[in-house]
Amino acid sequence: MKIRPLTDADADGLVALISGCFAEYEGTYIDLDDLDSDLLAYESNLKSQDGHGFVAVDEAGIVHGSVACAPSGEATFELKRLYLSSTLRGTGIALKLLRTVEDIARAAGAARMDAWSDTRFTRAHRFYEREGYVKGPHTRELNDISNSVEFYFIKGL
Repeated sequence: MKIRPLTDADADGLVALISGCFAEYEGTYIDLDDLDSDLLAYESNLKSQDGHGFVAVDEAGIVHGSVACAPSGEATFELKRLYLSSTLRGTGIALKLLRTVEDIARAAGAARMDAWSDTRFTRAHRFYEREGYVKGPHTRELNDISNSVEFYFIKGL
């Protein structure tokens, strides 16, 4: 598995990856007409925020993982769209993806990384907490087709 910078050409692979992850949870749906429309040109979207994105791809170029980050405030970056195919969970690839963006944030002078995660994604929460993220008291409602409510996580870098 190779980790490389994502490109806008990865749109179909990202949509397939994230759709597959959402399908694991009842009531979660990808919405390319609204909340998830950024995926159609994700590299361009991230660049407009001074962000960075990466994908984990196999030898055939199929996207099996993703992660991104972008500055979100003074000395703060936000972790975005960390997803991994279910068949690769527990292999260390998610950790490599996470470390890639944490290193970028640190190099840019960030003192912390913020993250938001759907309340239903319990396996992701355990991963974040194992990697030093602390669940904060805040939640946010996205008012999307999945009726998403997200937990807030923070990690000092």
